Order: sequence, then C-alpha cells, then structure tokens
Amino acid sequence: MSEVVILHNRRCSKSRETLALIESRGIAPRIVDYLGSPPSVEELESILDRLGIEPRALMRRDEPEYADLNLDDPALGRKQLVAAMHAHPRLIQRPIVLANGKAALGRPPENVLAIL
Repeated sequence: MSEVVILHNRRCSKSRETLALIESRGIAPRIVDYLGSPPSVEELESILDRLGIEPRALMRRDEPEYADLNLDDPALGRKQLVAAMHAHPRLIQRPIVLANGKAALGRPPENVLAIL
C-alpha cells in the first residue's frame, strides 16, 4: 500500500471521524493540516482529477469567502476556482484522503474505505 495522506482539520468532526476510521484499520496516515499548509494549485488539480469532480464540488459554499469572492459566478473557470481554494483553504471540503493513486472525500467517513 502506498502512503496514506489525510488533508485534515482537527476542529471538524467528519475529519476526526475519518482519521479515527483510518487508524482503526492499523494505518498511520500522514496528517496534513491543510489550513496551515494549503495544497498547491498543482496538488489541487491532481486531487480534483483523482476525485473526478469539478472545483465547485470540492468547495464549501457556506464559507464567507465563497460569497465574498463571488465564486458562484458561472463565468469563473476551473483555473480561477482552484486558485481561490489555494488562496483560501477554508473553501476546501474536508477531509480528503489520498491513497493508492486515488482520492476520496470523507463525507461520510466510510467513503475512504474504497481507496485503502
């Protein structure tokens, strides 16, 4: 098995539940505090490709930044949306688990089991 990485927010209950689920399987993931160390634009592009989704599907639309930056504007393309997530990591849905060349969003936490 390749390294398992979790983009984690310790204050988020789903993120904590997902981490506990991974650890209960005997896996010690590399924990990335994505708020303190946001993924690069290239990493976000890779995550989106692995998830098979477009940027808005990975965005937390209830965050103030989403409205403040007018990210619901349909004229904004992938490049602008990914740049916004990099610049404002609170916009990134959590947790994201990377393993075996794949990615899964831990909502619900059991989603990640498919890639472990």
